[in-house]
Amino acid sequence: MKIALLGYGKMGRIIEQFALDRGHEIVLKIDENNVDQKNSENLRLADVAIDFSTPHSVISNIESCFEAGLPLVVGTTGWYDRIPEMKNKCEESNNSLLYASNFSVGVNVFFFVNEVLAKIMNRYPQYDVLVEEIHHTQKLDSPSGTAITIAEGVLDGLDRKKEWVNELVGNGEEVVTKPDQLLIESHRIEDVPGTHTVVYSSEVDDIEFKHKAHGRAGFALGAVLAAEWLQGKKGFYSVKDMFDFNI
Repeated sequence: MKIALLGYGKMGRIIEQFALDRGHEIVLKIDENNVDQKNSENLRLADVAIDFSTPHSVISNIESCFEAGLPLVVGTTGWYDRIPEMKNKCEESNNSLLYASNFSVGVNVFFFVNEVLAKIMNRYPQYDVLVEEIHHTQKLDSPSGTAITIAEGVLDGLDRKKEWVNELVGNGEEVVTKPDQLLIESHRIEDVPGTHTVVYSSEVDDIEFKHKAHGRAGFALGAVLAAEWLQGKKGFYSVKDMFDFNI
């Protein structure tokens, strides 16, 4: 499989190594220094593109891949308000896109169990709940896309919570939540690849459910697996279509 990398920072380099180890070929690498090479002619050299760029460039990358008819895996977050628009464009142009806030196998297991746990905790209104996420200081968006996915899983299961709100700890703005709001508490600490915790608290005890990444390798391998899964498919997919945890 020939792969175009859209975004060639730390994640792009790790993805490259996993792709090569699995027998694939990198035919195009795009970063801020060679954006002019992101054209249909060059993109058509690839069988699939993997995007780990920035929230500011991801929409342009998606549209460029649609124009080139190139299947695309998107690991960049911070653009999810545009999902309905991009889904329509994908389907109207008969293209292929798979997106995820996190492609890690472990995180997607976490997503699934989080949804099950929320449905169980819906029976016990004495427990309040919050989501905590910790990332490195270079993380551009807050809350993380992974934290939003976790929060949405909680909201789907808990009738007493209607929406999430975010507090970026340390920026001087404390958020006061209403009883029907779910707080996502974001921390930015140097060299933390990603830790996400769901905490249910009552007067008598706490229940904590946590995923802690040891590095970026899990995200990168998952993105390559996603590119392999997308081959031969048409349509707009989320990572739930790739991971089937029905039990």
